[in-house]
Amino acid sequence: MLFYIVRRLLQAIPVLFGISIIVFLTISLIPGDPATAILGAYATPENVAELNRDLGLNHSLPIQYTTWLSGVLQGDFGRSFALNRPVAAEIGDRLGPTAVLAGTALVLCAIFGLIAGTAAAVNQYGWTDRILSVVVLIGISTPSFWLGLMAISLFAVWLDLFPTGDMYSLFGGGGLADLLWHLALPATTLAVVATGVVARLTRATVLEVLRQDFVRTARAKGVPESRVIRNHAFRAALPALIPIVGIQAGFVIGGAVYIEEVFQWPGMGRMLVGAIGSRDILLVQGGVLVLASAFVLINLATDVIQSALDPRVRHR
Repeated sequence: MLFYIVRRLLQAIPVLFGISIIVFLTISLIPGDPATAILGAYATPENVAELNRDLGLNHSLPIQYTTWLSGVLQGDFGRSFALNRPVAAEIGDRLGPTAVLAGTALVLCAIFGLIAGTAAAVNQYGWTDRILSVVVLIGISTPSFWLGLMAISLFAVWLDLFPTGDMYSLFGGGGLADLLWHLALPATTLAVVATGVVARLTRATVLEVLRQDFVRTARAKGVPESRVIRNHAFRAALPALIPIVGIQAGFVIGGAVYIEEVFQWPGMGRMLVGAIGSRDILLVQGGVLVLASAFVLINLATDVIQSALDPRVRHR
């Protein structure tokens, strides 16, 4: 097991290196002069040239990338010109709220997606399967930002059950109960689409397992159907379902960008939207790199969990 974890960690290094190149080039090759965008329409050529020197934009791209990557490896992502503070400090403040939001949404989509998909597979072509299929199709087809706006209108404005946004109440907040109260709507909204995807793939996987010989043998021996589903079919399907949940982490992390904007959640998503608007290059590069690295690490963790459930994975 330890050898497998070390091997997967070593395999993740070139992936992270490739991500750093893509993130740097994607942001650097955006048309327009960042210095002019930062200084505004009344910037003089002298001021633009001076800011380009401060940002290191007067060097070639390879030198810019080497300098940036060298700083990142030492924990220095540069300094945000728009916020006038280190990028690492800003990311440190924003990472926690995004981890809470995305982590909760991922747990919700895993729990409800696995339950719904298994229930649909067990009741194939029955009313439960049909109803769940329709609900899942609607969930997958609904844009998260629109669903978020509708949730605010219904549950926050009309019914006054939840707050319209933010992470804590402005007055008298700050506890766990207050956090969960504010978290309910954005986390549920963010989890809807991912839940639908997990449910559909879970249904297909469990159906495939239910047709295998060992399940038929268990039923022929008179094992109760609930035990066949729980102890045989679901347990056999679970190793194949873990990576599906890991892949959905990418959607949840990406979806957090606009869900945070809709619910005014003080996380990485809102930070990135503001940084893109102000052409704060170093803040965008640092934020995207951290989120992409988080996705790689989550998938690495799901691979390790899958290998623990099914040791055959380690030898593939």
